[in-house]
Amino acid sequence: MDADAIVVGHGLAGLVATAELADAGRKVLLVDQESVANIGGQAHWSFGGLFFVDSPEQRRMGIKDSAELAHGDWMNTAGFDREEDHWPRQWAQAYLDFAAGEKRSWLHQQGMRWFPIVGWAERGDGSAHGHGNSVPRFHITWGTGPGVVAPFARRVAEAKERGLITYAHRHRVDEIIVEGGAVVGVRGARLADDGAERGVATNRDSIGGFELRAPVVLVASGGIGGNHDLVRANWPERLGAPPKHMVTGVPAHVDGRMIGITEAAGGNLINRDRMWHYVEGIRNWDPIWAQHGIRILPGPSSMWLDAEGNRLPAPLLPGYDTLGTLEHLRATGHDHSWFITNRSIAGKEFALSGSEQNQDLTGKEVAGVIRKRSLADVTPSMQAFLDQGADFVQADTVEQLVAKMNELVEDGEPRLDPALVKKQVDERDAQLDNPYGKDAQIAAMRVARSYVGDKISKRAYPPHKLTDPKKGPLVGVKLHILSRKTLGGFETDLSARVLGSDGQPIPGLYAAGEAAGFGGGGVHGYRALEGTFLGGCIFSGRTAGRAMGAEIGD
Repeated sequence: MDADAIVVGHGLAGLVATAELADAGRKVLLVDQESVANIGGQAHWSFGGLFFVDSPEQRRMGIKDSAELAHGDWMNTAGFDREEDHWPRQWAQAYLDFAAGEKRSWLHQQGMRWFPIVGWAERGDGSAHGHGNSVPRFHITWGTGPGVVAPFARRVAEAKERGLITYAHRHRVDEIIVEGGAVVGVRGARLADDGAERGVATNRDSIGGFELRAPVVLVASGGIGGNHDLVRANWPERLGAPPKHMVTGVPAHVDGRMIGITEAAGGNLINRDRMWHYVEGIRNWDPIWAQHGIRILPGPSSMWLDAEGNRLPAPLLPGYDTLGTLEHLRATGHDHSWFITNRSIAGKEFALSGSEQNQDLTGKEVAGVIRKRSLADVTPSMQAFLDQGADFVQADTVEQLVAKMNELVEDGEPRLDPALVKKQVDERDAQLDNPYGKDAQIAAMRVARSYVGDKISKRAYPPHKLTDPKKGPLVGVKLHILSRKTLGGFETDLSARVLGSDGQPIPGLYAAGEAAGFGGGGVHGYRALEGTFLGGCIFSGRTAGRAMGAEIGD
């Protein structure tokens, strides 16, 4: 044997598992097709949001959360309804216990810290019994995605110095070796060195083969979000026809190759039609990978139109119901939609997802956060998109704005009717003549302002007319579907052992992170509560690492 364990994938789940294996004194081969520059994988690029329940941050904000409330929100959101949901249900309960229990203290002990204002993401469908977060639970890590990766990358690096970890970068796994019904290793191609910076696509030039053996193998290779063909192939009918055009929210190495390879080794892939893509994607003005898209994390005030210029109905409001909005927009037959807003709202309510778009938080710049967010009208990152973003236009009047928006319309896409758009903007604005009214979005804006976190951060900007010249100019934003997460995955028991089609564990084979649907083969069910993807990688990776270490024995 070449090691006690092989971990395929050096993203967050793989790093957590490797760190836990090393703590148990096991020798680990950490295998990945990319170079060391990409260690941390997709998690590095994230905003760093983590789902906690009844945290000190919540309590300081006056938020009354509980394990019971979180359980109700999760189960209503997941909508588990299949026989295959047996293990996902159990993983969901285990994860909720973790999120309401030792998750924060365990991460805190490793040096992780969080921004004091808790975000209120995925607010739901407007019903008490439906999906969504009843209270704010989105904790932004100080240091964003790199801050989440850092403790585990450090632990792995320290174990490497102790001789417990061997990096096998630029090793592309093409086969999981199965002998006598048990997994005993991996084989594949060694790829030529590539000095590309993090996130940039690397070569796939083979310079020879390899075969590595160990009694246990963990698949922590991520999902399919960087492979649009696989996304379309698995697209669920309930969300309409798959989009012809998407922007990409993950690097190219999130290619889904290991999914088919693990299936060939006997792993039971379930819930492959469950996925999570955003509808507020914009083309990055400074792209790192092909078709690089950024998600706008919107506050509640922008007016949302479909491609034909019709205002989206409540409760399909910005920041409320990701997949409900996706389903509605797919029914229009078009791949884009529009925000109509103004400079003041865009400057304060629009957060941009990703570590590279939030350098003040990523770099842990206390003064920078105050200067760039609290004191500035527009953050530098947002200003860059207003100035250079291909999907942004500005104008002083609705008519001028629509004319510029129509310049972004491509052949075959519908042009906006200026009269229709102006009518809807005027109707929306008229609802602000009084402190009451019938417009659901205006009511939602006022509810958001009742949460002190949204109020002091101006993530819910004071309600005003879009056409108020003091808040201008007007801003139009063309929004694209942004590929992101695979919610289904390999069926695993609570020890992260991959199950075969007969429901029995495949000896020696484990899965964690997105490849396992973040645990069990789909811990989120149909929908996610946000802040749960990184947490799912951490929890499933920790579970896998500890179980593998125990299986190997002393």
